[in-house]
Amino acid sequence: MRKSWLVNMVSVSLLILLCVTGFINWLVLPRGYEATHGFLFGLRHFLIGIHQWTAILFVIAIAIHIAFHWAYIRANLKKWF
Repeated sequence: MRKSWLVNMVSVSLLILLCVTGFINWLVLPRGYEATHGFLFGLRHFLIGIHQWTAILFVIAIAIHIAFHWAYIRANLKKWF
């Protein structure tokens, strides 16, 4: 039970971080010619790196979540099929 709660909290935290970095890159930071140099260029690339690594960690967390609930998933699939 405690492991499941921890995986859920990590998953939610990673999802929030994915949303924040994605929205900042999409809506806040300039793209194209305006972002070819300076601080904002470095920030954009830093946030893209954070976003990509967070996505990898999120997929791993979801895989762990599914592994913890595999018996429940399999039982429900047997009911449906």
